[in-house]
Amino acid sequence: MVRVMVVDDHPMWRDGVARDLAEAGYEVVAAVGEGRQALRVAGAVLPEVVVLDLRLPDMSGAEVAKGLAGMSPSPRVLVLSASAEQDDVLEAVKAGASGYLVKSASREEFLDAVRRTADGDAVFTPGLAGLVLGEYRRLAAQPAPAEGPRLTDRETEVLRLVAKGLSYRQIAGRLVLSHRTVQNHVQNTLQKLQLHNRVELVRYAIEQGLDAD
Repeated sequence: MVRVMVVDDHPMWRDGVARDLAEAGYEVVAAVGEGRQALRVAGAVLPEVVVLDLRLPDMSGAEVAKGLAGMSPSPRVLVLSASAEQDDVLEAVKAGASGYLVKSASREEFLDAVRRTADGDAVFTPGLAGLVLGEYRRLAAQPAPAEGPRLTDRETEVLRLVAKGLSYRQIAGRLVLSHRTVQNHVQNTLQKLQLHNRVELVRYAIEQGLDAD
């Protein structure tokens, strides 16, 4: 059972999201309304996924996402926001969010997004994935870092498919590997390259030209 924490300052919305998650079989380990409280509670209950609103009374959702990313183990963060503004999306992803869903999504879309986030996929409301990929490309146009450690052929192959936007499950199917093996390759690559999240990983892949056909 996947452990999920909900962070939203609107009690009715927060309770509704928590109820939908519980009814779908998730273990809702906490539901809180402030950013600092979220960081404190997350360290105690150790959620695997955090459903996070960007608009909180005491600090921004991006700051919370960054704080969660610094935890060990760090939960995956799915932003659930009323905003589809470019700046909000990119700020959240750069802070370490795994995905971004607008609150106009259906219950089914939301629950599917939580499931995919738990699986390690990057999940975005339709139309936002292209925006994020465009930002990856813009960042890749900046000076590249010094050449890092060498990756194995398999790690490079997985990285190339990550850069093309495939989910971990799609990569597993393409390479005839288990989902867990793909996750392990990604984690090993992050450690070798001293990167922190999928955003930085895709930036590196594009810098190396691994997204080309």
